[in-house]
Amino acid sequence: MLPALNSAICWELFDNYTLCQTQSAGNPLDLNLLGIFRDYTPELVCCTILPVSQLKPNEVNKDLRFFNESNLNLTNYNLTNSNFNSYFAGLIEGDGTIIVPKAERSSKGRINYPSVQIVFHLKDLPLALVIQKQLRNGSLSRKKGVNAYILTINNYEGLLLVATLLNGNMRTPKIKALHKLIDCLNLKFKNLNMINKPLDISPLDSNAWLSGFIEADGHFSVRTTVSPKYSKVECKFELTQGQKDHNSEDKLLLMNVLAEFLLTTVKSIREDKPKPEYRVRTTNLKGNLVLENYLDQFPLFGTKFLDYKDWVKILDYFKHGKFNHKENIDNIIDMKSCMNDKRTIFTWDHLQNFYNLD
Repeated sequence: MLPALNSAICWELFDNYTLCQTQSAGNPLDLNLLGIFRDYTPELVCCTILPVSQLKPNEVNKDLRFFNESNLNLTNYNLTNSNFNSYFAGLIEGDGTIIVPKAERSSKGRINYPSVQIVFHLKDLPLALVIQKQLRNGSLSRKKGVNAYILTINNYEGLLLVATLLNGNMRTPKIKALHKLIDCLNLKFKNLNMINKPLDISPLDSNAWLSGFIEADGHFSVRTTVSPKYSKVECKFELTQGQKDHNSEDKLLLMNVLAEFLLTTVKSIREDKPKPEYRVRTTNLKGNLVLENYLDQFPLFGTKFLDYKDWVKILDYFKHGKFNHKENIDNIIDMKSCMNDKRTIFTWDHLQNFYNLD
């Protein structure tokens, strides 16, 4: 484990050799050096990778101009891994964008290509790389001006794979963008005949969709109030969404389903702002326990996994009825001080359990 350092991103790989490679901000990352990342901070990454393998560049980024139907081959992927499919759908519906151009060519005559983009916080780079490794497609680039990386898939094999994984696993109005992508692929490849599947209306606790959605937009918080006479501790989880997407589709239906699952209600917030939001927040121990049971079955994999584990440690005081303000408050404040944006030490052993498409 390493503290945050103000240095360039550095990679260390060990497989009978040592390789150090730096990557400056703004340049594309196409690091298909596969394995499990042990330690990470927003400024420094040190990872042990066993074994190391690498994709050939021409297998990752085929030139779309010369890609044809004979190149479409998904037989090497385990497309039946429902946990990956649903988790990936939740992640994209939270932090992803499906772009399908309205016109085949731009005003300058250039061909417009569809793409899928997923945004990852800077500190979630190891998760982004593991997802890229599973997809075997896409490239990562640092987004200038914000603490984020973007995974972009814009080759036809990658787009077909993403569409196949998402189809039937979407729960939000973003499904319309997926259907446009599928229509685009069907038009490009005459023998594809992919059917647009409807929204997934299965119970939230039946698959990993919600964990992917939480990965994108969930927040675990601990509130402590300390006074000479009385101390108060609250464990809360909340998830907010803009009330409407860019197509003016309302998200209230999904948020009501989420609120019902967590034994709470939806609240409208920021209603005086240009972009009002819906918020779902747990308000009692029962709702928190529902969430704990779910995430123990369908875990998180980014840095929110670490925040969740600290949050559960604090929740345990209330589960077992052993919370004592005088004895426990200092320990709780210490754990709270290392959560979310205050976290400086990151471990990534949990990525060993990430869903496999091989």
